[in-house]
Amino acid sequence: MLGSTTLGERRIVPILSGRLEGRVNAEVLPGGADWQVVGRDGAIYLEARYTLRTDDGALIYVRNQGIRRGPPDVLARLLDGKTTPDPSEYYVRTTPRFETSDPRYEWLNTIIAVGSGARLPEAVLLDFYELL
Repeated sequence: MLGSTTLGERRIVPILSGRLEGRVNAEVLPGGADWQVVGRDGAIYLEARYTLRTDDGALIYVRNQGIRRGPPDVLARLLDGKTTPDPSEYYVRTTPRFETSDPRYEWLNTIIAVGSGARLPEAVLLDFYELL
């Protein structure tokens, strides 16, 4: 916790691991973080930056920006870690951007994608969708 700044309460949350599965299969490498600002209204503005290593060895940089908002009581339950509100009770949407030098995944450099998420006590789940 960085504390209260002129923008709101600043949090820096380390990203230690994770997994991407689908059109691209990859592990999330340790060393990334989610730089969050909690606004006065309780909305959390997210900016996560991390690196993926695909199962076939390519490296992909991800910058994922978004917002999490909802009723104050639901957001409080998300933070307490004791209960897991249903994702329909709050809103998480993101816009991931991908960057790689690997020719097999160059298509990621030029797509627009959106994400929808859910917060579990020990993890964050994100679904990414390429806009066609």
